[in-house]
Amino acid sequence: MIRPVSRTWLVLDIVGAIVGFAVTAPLSFLAGTNELSVWIHSGPIAVTIYVVVGVILWGAAAISRLSPALALGIAWIGAVIQMGAGLPPSAYNIAILLILFATSAWGSRRVLWIGGVSALGGGVLGGIYFALIWSGLLTDASSTLRVATSAALIGSVFVLAMVMSWGTGLLWRVVVKGRETQVAKAQAEAVAAEEQERVRIARDMHDIVAHSLAVVIAQADGARYAAAVQPELAQEALGTIAQTARGALSDVRMLLTQLRHRQGDGPQPTLADLETLFAQVRHAGVEPRITVDPMPPGEPPAAIQLAVYRILQEALTNAIRHGDGAVDVHLAWLLDRVDIQVRNTVTGERVVGQGGHGVIGMRERAQLVGGNLQAEHQGAQFVVRATLPIGGRA
Repeated sequence: MIRPVSRTWLVLDIVGAIVGFAVTAPLSFLAGTNELSVWIHSGPIAVTIYVVVGVILWGAAAISRLSPALALGIAWIGAVIQMGAGLPPSAYNIAILLILFATSAWGSRRVLWIGGVSALGGGVLGGIYFALIWSGLLTDASSTLRVATSAALIGSVFVLAMVMSWGTGLLWRVVVKGRETQVAKAQAEAVAAEEQERVRIARDMHDIVAHSLAVVIAQADGARYAAAVQPELAQEALGTIAQTARGALSDVRMLLTQLRHRQGDGPQPTLADLETLFAQVRHAGVEPRITVDPMPPGEPPAAIQLAVYRILQEALTNAIRHGDGAVDVHLAWLLDRVDIQVRNTVTGERVVGQGGHGVIGMRERAQLVGGNLQAEHQGAQFVVRATLPIGGRA
């Protein structure tokens, strides 16, 4: 029954209703010797009823935004009192048009349709009421025809005015709903875009940090054991650790800059960076056996190159962390797709691909370019297979 309305709008509605009553009520007295003027000058009781009806109608208009249903009910009470007292329609009946507008603009669905029925029925009732007022003028068939025609015409005007007011409110309702839908859609799109960006940065961060830390850990373990017997190998391992850490730090700074300043993507790895990746893996103590057959037919799209690099990076990181020191990598660059397969033996009790984000990240990488990826255990081996389509090459 009661809508949440700001205090400003409520004050404006009340002030507007007071002004409306102050303007419309005196207009009836300016009608001269018409029937309404005669009715008003018939006594103080008639004037009191006239003022009461005007206050009721404009009072209902004052709360029409706050409670359209209550305002419509009060307006009907005022109209019934007006017709019961035999008071003809006056200028203050304009308040009814405002109330009908409110029922369709701000009322509930039920109030909306009740307002529509009230607009149609109120107009028809107004025509019938005029016919009853003029019934005293019926003297013959011609006068009856004139009264009926006049009442029908006035009733049609009433119906048209009330339905137009109700329809204007309905149009306003549709416009407001459309704006709310657009705002909600824009907010949803903004949230989705932020979520995608957050997932992308998290995926890149995981790929960079996980791989770099795996290399650093492997090199640190090797340097610790080699320090006692082969100091030169320890020095080489420390150099690899420093180089890997610097590269990871640079990549992390770039990602943080993108996150903070919403900049575009910085330089991304390509196929030319695979040799550097394989060298890091070798320094970590894992020897990848690489097969590329057939070779790339031209320059693959940058998105495909990035996906291939990141998938191989994560698969090789898993091999460093959970493998036995050997891994088989096979790339097949076909005309319409590239097939990737990485296979390594799993050592220890830890199950690869459970509880982490690596496999999820690889699968997302493949899906982003329209491909698919499967990662599964086959006996003692962990196998990653991916197929990435190369658009426009079929």
